[in-house]
Amino acid sequence: MEFVMKQALGGATKDMGKMLGGDEEKDPDAAKKEEERQEALRQEEEERKAKYAKMEAEREVMRQGIRDKYGIKKKEEREAEAQAAMEANSEGSLTRPKKAIPPGCGDEQEEEDESILDTVIKYLPGPLQDIFKK
Repeated sequence: MEFVMKQALGGATKDMGKMLGGDEEKDPDAAKKEEERQEALRQEEEERKAKYAKMEAEREVMRQGIRDKYGIKKKEEREAEAQAAMEANSEGSLTRPKKAIPPGCGDEQEEEDESILDTVIKYLPGPLQDIFKK
């Protein structure tokens, strides 16, 4: 079959025969070369990681300088302080702390509606004020 393939190719090189599925020559040092190649890839990867770790460390130093200059805290620090505050508030309690109700929520809404109506009535002409006050 190999003979037929070579004839069909019209004197093509050995490499062409290999590409078409012919017998490959066995390299006695192939395993050693592959191992060296893998080692070179591992070394390059380690160098790349070291390079980017160094760059990130330099960026973090710059970020910290900006935080110090403007008094900004890291997100982790803010979360830790908030957690510590929550624990301090609920130290003697057996239940979780109640959530604070923001001002303006609840029963105060009806009172605000009345005060808004009173404000509007103040700006009406005299006879109209009398109609709305009754």
